[in-house]
Amino acid sequence: MIDVRGAGRGRGGAGPLPGGLAGLGGGAGLVVVLVVLGLQLLGGGSGGGFDVGQIFGPAVQAPGANNPQPIPPAEDPQRHLKDFSVYVFEDTQRTWAATFEKAGKPYEHAHLVLYSGAVQTGGCGSATSAVGPFYCPGDERVYLDLSFYEDMRRQLAAPGDFAWAYVIAHEMGHHVQQQLGTSDEVSRQERESPENRNELSVRLELQADCYAGVWGSTVFKQGDLQKGDLQEAFNAAEAVGDDRLQRQATGTVNPDTFTHGTSEQRRRWFDAGYDSGDPGACDTFAADEL
Repeated sequence: MIDVRGAGRGRGGAGPLPGGLAGLGGGAGLVVVLVVLGLQLLGGGSGGGFDVGQIFGPAVQAPGANNPQPIPPAEDPQRHLKDFSVYVFEDTQRTWAATFEKAGKPYEHAHLVLYSGAVQTGGCGSATSAVGPFYCPGDERVYLDLSFYEDMRRQLAAPGDFAWAYVIAHEMGHHVQQQLGTSDEVSRQERESPENRNELSVRLELQADCYAGVWGSTVFKQGDLQKGDLQEAFNAAEAVGDDRLQRQATGTVNPDTFTHGTSEQRRRWFDAGYDSGDPGACDTFAADEL
């Protein structure tokens, strides 16, 4: 785990977002930021980042993950959420490492980066908290701003520890896709058939939801998951559906612009992974209907 949340302490951090938005909270709200600026919630294999200079100006340098500056535990108001996030990430990683080993496939471990406000990735440029949690295939890292936990509760009505665990497991699903070559294949198809870009993106995201469900099934088998926990994951999957986010932000829904899938689709594919516990049940690219 790489913690760079302390990089901006004592000098005001990276500064405010436009319209008075500080990180993910306040102002017009997360949903409007995501839709108006065209950013992706639960960013996919493309990285989902964008140039911080567009938001903060050229004088601001986002902290990089190669220069960790963790907050001392005694001064860390998010220490319990940090510990939980690391636990979930490592448990998800163990699950997939064992799955790959059983299948006789090589597996490169992902890494977790905790940041606050903005971050410089090792392969996807810079990003602010407004992009939401994301995975960068260029450096095989999952990036989390822990403030998103509170935004899920306040702005997306998706509270709870297992809702947060679903977010982390979804991003690890993108790492699995990178390891299997799925992400590269989708990128190739997008270049060859740009008119299918949105549909391919939806299938990629729904597969990551399904992979998150596969991990959830292992947690249940270990006796660490209750029905209430599972409902939190369902609520989170539904909360980040394209249709719900668009309706919250603009009052209208445009299916032609979907990139992650509807609330119903996201819950259904998470459920498919959870019920089966089998990654083979997650082939969204072979499904006639999503």
